[in-house]
Amino acid sequence: MAQNLSLPLLLPTPPPAKPLFLTQTNHHNLPPPSPPQQQTTPSASPTTISPLLQDLYNNNSSSQPIHQPRSRTRLGKSRDSNRGKPWSHHRLSAKGQQVLQSLIDDSFDVKDIDSVLSQLLDQNPGDKSEDLGADLLGIVKGLGFHKKTDLALDVFEWFRSCCSKDGNLVLSGSVIAVLISMLGKESKVSVAASLLHGLHKDGFEIDVYAYTSLITAYVSNGRYREAVMVFKKMEEEGCKPTLITYNVILNVYGKMGMPWNKIMALVEGMKSAGVKPDSYTFNTLISCCRRGSLHEEAAGVFEEMKLAGFSPDKVTYNALLDVYGKCRRPKEAMQVLREMKINGCLPTIVTYNSLISAYARDGLLKEAMELKTQMVEIGIKPDVFTYTTLLSGFEKAGKDESAMKVFEEMRSAGCKPNICTFNALIKMHGNRGNFVEMMKVFDEINKCNCKPDIVTWNTLLAVFGQNGMDSEVSGVFKEMKRAGFIPERDTFNTLISAYSRCGSFDQAMSIYKRMLEAGVTPDLSTYNAVLAALARGGMWEQSEKIFAEMKGGRCKPNELTYSSLLHAYANGREIDRMLALSEEIYSGIIEPHAVLLKTLVLVYSKSDLLMDTERAFLELKKKGFSPDIPTLNAMISIYGRRQMVAKTNEILHFMNDSGFTPSLTTYNTLMYMYSRSENFARAEDVLREILAKGIKPDIISYNTVIFAYCRNGRMKEASRIFSEMRDSGLVPDVITYNTFVASYAADSLFVEALDVVRYMIKQGCKPNQNTYNSIVDGYCKLNQRYEAITFVNNLSKLDPHVTKELECKLSDRIAKKWT
Repeated sequence: MAQNLSLPLLLPTPPPAKPLFLTQTNHHNLPPPSPPQQQTTPSASPTTISPLLQDLYNNNSSSQPIHQPRSRTRLGKSRDSNRGKPWSHHRLSAKGQQVLQSLIDDSFDVKDIDSVLSQLLDQNPGDKSEDLGADLLGIVKGLGFHKKTDLALDVFEWFRSCCSKDGNLVLSGSVIAVLISMLGKESKVSVAASLLHGLHKDGFEIDVYAYTSLITAYVSNGRYREAVMVFKKMEEEGCKPTLITYNVILNVYGKMGMPWNKIMALVEGMKSAGVKPDSYTFNTLISCCRRGSLHEEAAGVFEEMKLAGFSPDKVTYNALLDVYGKCRRPKEAMQVLREMKINGCLPTIVTYNSLISAYARDGLLKEAMELKTQMVEIGIKPDVFTYTTLLSGFEKAGKDESAMKVFEEMRSAGCKPNICTFNALIKMHGNRGNFVEMMKVFDEINKCNCKPDIVTWNTLLAVFGQNGMDSEVSGVFKEMKRAGFIPERDTFNTLISAYSRCGSFDQAMSIYKRMLEAGVTPDLSTYNAVLAALARGGMWEQSEKIFAEMKGGRCKPNELTYSSLLHAYANGREIDRMLALSEEIYSGIIEPHAVLLKTLVLVYSKSDLLMDTERAFLELKKKGFSPDIPTLNAMISIYGRRQMVAKTNEILHFMNDSGFTPSLTTYNTLMYMYSRSENFARAEDVLREILAKGIKPDIISYNTVIFAYCRNGRMKEASRIFSEMRDSGLVPDVITYNTFVASYAADSLFVEALDVVRYMIKQGCKPNQNTYNSIVDGYCKLNQRYEAITFVNNLSKLDPHVTKELECKLSDRIAKKWT
């Protein structure tokens, strides 16, 4: 399957999940849209779920879907056209004012609507449709001001039925646009779409303002695909978009993560139509560069904006800062800050948060903290986003103690954590395997009057994927859908990554197909997630094909793309290709980003290239980048494998002095080192240290300690650790059993070795070639050729599922021992 893998980023327009315009007749009496149905078996609750998932199930037992658009406070622009002043009657006639007053009176009954509105017709006999239309517009706006959208829709429908002759004059585009906008603000987008469809069907001319209002309504409710479909329909109808329409659609393209060539095609179409961009257009284009590492494109738009005669404002500078922050380019971000100050734009909390994000993402946490101090000194108080960004930065670097200090400082300052803060804490504890603390954080979300959002669920998916817990990944995904959340692009990207980390490549590719079927457009993160999945399997040829496709214009590669390519070469044992790509990084052909230098440490370490590993580590420090936990673990790993204890301790001291929190991988690496040394009992001491810290050991932890004892003939202790592993809920794997078999066979205890094989088969663990190689080698070591041949000839009695191919390989192995 993977050999024919092709990931077309520029997909054909997927079929809509539902009709663009609904065709119901009772528009204003429609129930709210039903939540999407789960694509799982319709059961009331999961049939078998782990204790961790049981906690999630109990915390989200509400049957009501909670997929809602996130409410946003619009800074600098009030939704109240009167700016808090009493309602102004605009162009309402005296009779219109009287009618409006009757409609908003608390005693008004909708049954009396005919008698109340008929007064306007009596006042405007004959051909005075324009005056009547002005009254209708004023009344609809007035009802909107008083939060009576349903009544406004009733009024509109009354006029629509009573003024069919002059309907196009009375029901002007302005009235329709205002009404659709009102419905959109109340999340009644389906009602708005149905209304517009009905008007179009009845022969009303739908103008650009009505279309733009519907597009905006879809956007404000997070329904971006439908917004684009409306835009395409209005173009098909010959309705020319305005500047506002283009600006809204550009914003949609940015939120959807559309490829840059698609965005630029829209801009060119806008220019061809004679619509000149304004400052909002340029600001929106810069914001579109946040996804996909498009910092060069953002800089180009910024310069073009100035050439066009527009002066950048705070919004422009903050948008550009955000792009550099998300692209991990702190130096360029600081240059923007300096230009901002020179041009008289004082930095805001948004400015500093973007800068702090740029440094924190790049692991430059000391500089990030200095920026926080700087903002306080000029009178800007850190907010929840400031603290959460710093917390996330320390968590990613593996400095949990520093992360918790930021959290405590945040609470001491009276800054209330939000869902983003809790998500960062869930990620921190989960990535360390400390699931008890992780679930405590999950419980605290509700106590703090927060609700899990889509990012919370994505974080849980990523955490369980990181820990190789594929059944929990599937369980969380089911729970997420049961709670009413609709998977979006980031969810699919996370699932692809999670399943590939669990070794389920086919499942990861299945998720990718489901993503396309759901009409979700892949982006750079999708490409990188699939590349990472291929890299884990060492599928370097397929990785190169995808990389070529990306460079061909589908999607601009970033540092994570090159990182996956390096891992693909390392895992595929293509050392020459890995070294060639490495030299491009060192020489500057590919920018030596911190992520890439850290990746070089990882791939060289796993390839057991000591000098190259040390070179990469020194280059990282030389460039002024701080190492993170995975980088330090890689150094411990290569030193540990070579029993370079002094060097290992040097790294451990550095970690301790720098405030790094050892991860499970750190401890497993140390156990590996001790298990191969004379001081093998220290492996169990490290295991006890893990348990004392509340970290759950994994199967690698237990297998390593079992190996330490088996290697030294301490079978009683090995069996004790085996029992402890099973009691912890972990299922022994083939490596566990093979360790026992190899140890018994090496000591000529063949009866015991065969007993282990029978036991593992009984437990449902299938022996592999290594299992039987150990027994065959044991016989051969004692020059017991006849016994070895007899063992192979009778192997089918021991293991009915053994293949003829394996029997032949074992026979060849025996023959080679005596050639």
